[in-house]
Amino acid sequence: MKNILIINAHQKYEGFAEGRLNQSLYTLAEETLQAAGHNTQTTIIEKLYDISEEIKKHLWADTIIIQTPVYWFGIPWIFKKYIDETYTTGLGQLWESDGRSSTDASKYYGSGGLLQNKHYMLSTTWNAPMDAFTDKQQFFKGHNVDEVFMGLHKIYQFLGMQQLSSFHCYDVMKNPQIEKDLDSFKSHVRNIVE
Repeated sequence: MKNILIINAHQKYEGFAEGRLNQSLYTLAEETLQAAGHNTQTTIIEKLYDISEEIKKHLWADTIIIQTPVYWFGIPWIFKKYIDETYTTGLGQLWESDGRSSTDASKYYGSGGLLQNKHYMLSTTWNAPMDAFTDKQQFFKGHNVDEVFMGLHKIYQFLGMQQLSSFHCYDVMKNPQIEKDLDSFKSHVRNIVE
């Protein structure tokens, strides 16, 4: 049995980004994990949060699942605010330093995280079609989502966490495949926590 924190990082924009798909994925993750016997805690960033409680949730969790839409090729600003507030306040609990030492040159930048032996999974929703990533002639020139989101991955790695396989829904506005995405996501979640 694992302890899993699920974060819904959606930010609502009336008439444009209502958040139904991100909420569905978030709920499906919780239901799937609980049915498999895992313990879950959740955070919906848009409903506000207590920083000290979020730090406790991170310390409790073996795995963190981040469910986020992509706005302008990044995360919603309320999620960045959550990261800045929670992880900066978490000094001494989530991380102790940037890892370097003036007396030990073998200690490198990014090695001061305290969440060792914990994992995280990134799940995103995109308006961009998959071809925009896989076709080197298109917008992302063959760079995959994990490469585009290197900064977000580095945040969790800075805390000492290890990456699990990411999940991405593509073309969710112009060519949605919601049922297929939900089925694929359920299988993905089952596989990554076993």
